[in-house]
Amino acid sequence: MAKRVVVTGASSGIGEATVRLFRSHDWDVVAVARREDKLKAIAAETGATYVVADVTSDADVAALREHVEATGPLHALINNAGGAFGLDTVENGSIDDWQRMFDVNVLGTKRAISALLPSLRKGADEVGSGDILTVTSIAGHTAYENGGGYNAAKFAEHALVSALRLELNGEPLRVIEVAPGMVKTDFSLVRFDGDQERADAVYDGVVAPLTADDIAETIVHAVELPAHVNLDLVTVKPVAQAASHKLARGELNTR
Repeated sequence: MAKRVVVTGASSGIGEATVRLFRSHDWDVVAVARREDKLKAIAAETGATYVVADVTSDADVAALREHVEATGPLHALINNAGGAFGLDTVENGSIDDWQRMFDVNVLGTKRAISALLPSLRKGADEVGSGDILTVTSIAGHTAYENGGGYNAAKFAEHALVSALRLELNGEPLRVIEVAPGMVKTDFSLVRFDGDQERADAVYDGVVAPLTADDIAETIVHAVELPAHVNLDLVTVKPVAQAASHKLARGELNTR
């Protein structure tokens, strides 16, 4: 019997790559995002099903819960929906940007977990285990200048995941955090409100930044490990990135 996974933020980037990889491993996948046109195309190509939902909407997440409950047990939840908006100081940062970041990264993750835990428990009763994997960021572990809003949201999301792991202790449910560093997707384009030149400059000169496929490989590997093995926290960075604030640009050479 195929296992079933819900992937949020599934219409592009890491989420889309994760949908594709789970499908290639014969999982039943429910792809969740706001953009129906993108979801339709991914579903047509991969055989995934999809639900159009915004994790910042109580009503949308309730509809997702109803869909999942009506269509069978759930064995894994990938909380990938998130994002950064703006790059400014704590003093000058936009309250609206901070609100958006907390709503999607923290409250969106909380909404999805609360809504889908009953289905995950049913799935765990069926096969012996279940998984909640949340994609955070190295920004949730080390602060950097002009990243205060995103840092604060991702630190909070990390704390949410850590508390959840304690609260679910004793149940056959793994709680996994994957914290990527620099990944070349449309992340920076969204952060800079569509400014392509500014987004491209983030990756300028960086040898082999991570790709969405790299993170998808990490996610699927963590979920497909034997049920008694829990990767509490996986930090994934390109070799060129020693820390969120230390990045080599240009060719990498031995000394």
